[in-house]
Amino acid sequence: MTDDVLTPAQLDGIRSRVRDLMPQVRADLEALVRIPSVSASSFDQSQVARSAEAVAALLAAEGLEVEVVTEGGRPAVIGHVDGPEGAPTVTLYAHHDVQPPGDESDWTTAPFEPTERDGRLYGRGAADDKAGVMAHVAALRAHAGDLPVGLTIFVEGEEESGSPSLETILERHGDRLAADAIVIADSTNWAVGAPALTTTLRGGVRVVVTVRTLDHSVHSGMYGGAAVDAVTALVRLLATLHDDEGSVAVAGLDSGEAADLDYDEARFREESGLLDGVELIGTGSILSRLWTKPSITTIGIDATSIDKASNTLAAKAAAKISMRLAPTQDPASAFEALKTHLEGHAPWGAKVEVSLEESGPGFAADADGPAYDQARASFADAWGTEPVDIGVGGSIPFISSFVERFPEAAIIVTGVEDPDTRAHGANESLHLGEFEKVCTAEAIFLARMGALRAR
Repeated sequence: MTDDVLTPAQLDGIRSRVRDLMPQVRADLEALVRIPSVSASSFDQSQVARSAEAVAALLAAEGLEVEVVTEGGRPAVIGHVDGPEGAPTVTLYAHHDVQPPGDESDWTTAPFEPTERDGRLYGRGAADDKAGVMAHVAALRAHAGDLPVGLTIFVEGEEESGSPSLETILERHGDRLAADAIVIADSTNWAVGAPALTTTLRGGVRVVVTVRTLDHSVHSGMYGGAAVDAVTALVRLLATLHDDEGSVAVAGLDSGEAADLDYDEARFREESGLLDGVELIGTGSILSRLWTKPSITTIGIDATSIDKASNTLAAKAAAKISMRLAPTQDPASAFEALKTHLEGHAPWGAKVEVSLEESGPGFAADADGPAYDQARASFADAWGTEPVDIGVGGSIPFISSFVERFPEAAIIVTGVEDPDTRAHGANESLHLGEFEKVCTAEAIFLARMGALRAR
């Protein structure tokens, strides 16, 4: 993988220091989880500000020069400390905002009260991404007083809300974030005990499609059978988005093949919770369907609810559609392809309008070079097994902003999650044993990057 740049004694020393640090790291993580820093606008935004101040205090306590920046959005935290003369520079990214908890009755324990069960720490943000914040702090503490690299820690405050002010932050503060390597701790590992580097992410397009069939709603008994209601037309239109095998039927979209890793239907069923008897959709390998091919999901419908239904032909109905894109796909052309498909498949002459709500490009890393070599070696040092390169079917649109702003930097996407984390869902959790390995790997990575300057 790479020539040894650290001795066994140096590696053992880092492992030991991280192990000794973990009780306090966990306590600080639990304190962060107790802050309900939901960045969605319908929640109390003073809690996001409180979370930013807590992160700033953690970084300042380790000797970083810290600033909380707000550029028209939620507060982000930037901390910096210089390294030795001529040392490489590393920027560590995470985010301190979290998803809404959803229905609290779906949680076994309160979402903002961290609770350990069976070696996992449960709570909203316990993994995504306050554990990412604390992994950076742990790595910093492991090198207290002898940091081998110049280090910047950037903790965003609105990633879960689409990072609307990130472009402005990069424009105004980007020079402070520039580095030889940028580590983005917001992804997942292949499995418990199996580390991974995320080298591809799908892009995304989200649209609202509105269908109109009448200028006003009318009695279904008097007009049904000749006039079509908008809900029926909408359902028929949505059905055209997939072929009989469940593959996306929109023409003109990119598609690729994923890496050949051991991942079978049984594992997919267990991890996804797919019910017995429900078939998988699409064609090709499962990982290609998840990582490198487009997918379309109807994530919301505006129609009369069952408890308010009457014998009426609805004049209008709408749906929100989320389309995931191959990592190579241009989101603007994907939107046009989806819009063309929906308008061209309007059933029975129904009036169809398609509006773009959000879009973002995918990510395909050039996963070679010294920084990637040292990252892979650091994972092997921490886990005792070689990491794998994986794709992720989800989207992290802001990564493209980093790629554009810092074209010379190695963008390394890592994370604290595993297939049982349930990020964004009820009972989100962090595997505590894996968390220690993540902290160890990051501390070793900083040491390995620093050691490169002497070569």
